[in-house]
Amino acid sequence: MAEEITQNNEELQKEQETNEEKLVVDGVHSYSREDSYVRSTDPRVLRKLEWFQDQKLGLMMHWGPYSQLGIVESWALSDGDADWSRDGIDWEVTGEDFKKEYFGLNRTFNPIRFEPEKWADLAREAGVKYLLFTTKHHDGFCMWDTQYSDYKITAPDCPFHGHKYADICAHLFESFRKRGIGIIEYFSKADWHVDSYWKDDTPRGKFKYRGPSYNPRENREEWERFVTFTQNQIRELGTAYGRIDGMWFDAGWVCPHNGQDIRLGEVIEEIRKVQPGMLCADRTVGGPYENYVTPEQCVPEEPMSIPWESCITLGTSFSFKYEDDYKSPREVICLLADIVVKGGNLAINVGPQPDGRIPAGAAKTLRGMGEWLHTYGEAIFGTRVCAPYKKDGIGFTRKDGTVYAIQTFRQETDPVENTVWIPYEGDVDEITAMGDEKVVSVVREQDGYRVTLEEKAHVTAPIARVFCLKHS
Repeated sequence: MAEEITQNNEELQKEQETNEEKLVVDGVHSYSREDSYVRSTDPRVLRKLEWFQDQKLGLMMHWGPYSQLGIVESWALSDGDADWSRDGIDWEVTGEDFKKEYFGLNRTFNPIRFEPEKWADLAREAGVKYLLFTTKHHDGFCMWDTQYSDYKITAPDCPFHGHKYADICAHLFESFRKRGIGIIEYFSKADWHVDSYWKDDTPRGKFKYRGPSYNPRENREEWERFVTFTQNQIRELGTAYGRIDGMWFDAGWVCPHNGQDIRLGEVIEEIRKVQPGMLCADRTVGGPYENYVTPEQCVPEEPMSIPWESCITLGTSFSFKYEDDYKSPREVICLLADIVVKGGNLAINVGPQPDGRIPAGAAKTLRGMGEWLHTYGEAIFGTRVCAPYKKDGIGFTRKDGTVYAIQTFRQETDPVENTVWIPYEGDVDEITAMGDEKVVSVVREQDGYRVTLEEKAHVTAPIARVFCLKHS
């Protein structure tokens, strides 16, 4: 009988790990399919989803003690992910010494140049409409003054604990709120620091993978301890840190069908009594608490009719990376346009430096994005999809009786013609151009409109041109 139980445990563990491998590849989550989306029945959530779909541009930020190393956040702690996550470090054979060093990074994390007001000013200048901030990644370090863990930014063993901005989430959220920017809290449902999730005194021993080091189905008391801990932290973030617009849950392998049920719905409904209509993105899990889906480091090929958001890095990593290469304003705006014409939002990720500053290269791109959006944001914010979505190099959005045709130029050296073909077949009374372009003539043809602009010399191609198609 004992051998049979051991075999069943091993089979369940193997099944769990197989599910995790399908869900996350090299740290990148898959995303739920449109045809499995469950529409909320709460009218307040539906109103908040309309708000969310108006916003279009979010600023995602991965930040924690790991920024000191300039490597991927958390994942190097997982022995099962060692093949891709442990590069750039002089590892010893098992990684045990490094795990201890990683978990000790809280004792050197001292971002004394963190100025939340400057972050918020930069975000507003960039045209950002909401903040998506990592309150806790898989490593378990908390960027708020939680009452349920000592592994936090305000603990006495963290040198930043006495700083006036020590409760980073509190000050950051308030700074962004004051500028009219929404707040969405990232929270990892896994916690690789707490002993109710990762333990050494199990058959697996020190070898760790993404999920718990024991089988929750066989050790219900231990799992319930983890559920209580996790629910308490979620409740704390949802009720003690001011008005928030949503909670974004990572570690999609922590879910009922994988044997890791934290009963998320019950705590979300409790929080919604304080935060009516608050969104919940239980990513990759599906069901009534995945109010929008979250493609990661990719953009769907086709438009989706459900709320969605692509989270994509501004540099090459979600976490801070020394001497990183950042996308240009042109690259981000072209990316944003491609996402918006397909009905989604872009959460562009920036990893702050360990000293608390936004990297100069990232700040430069954010300001460049804002310059373009200051002139052309009308075609982006508050819009919805419009057929034919994207055709012949032109993307389409619509708002308040106006159709916007967005022509992007991916390279500075792209040819810029004075005559533009707009493949829109609907009736149009007037076509104008935004910015400093001027329409000279419009000719309707069978499948669209041929628009001629006033002749203008272009030293380099613009990032994009936008045409307003109006019908009374």
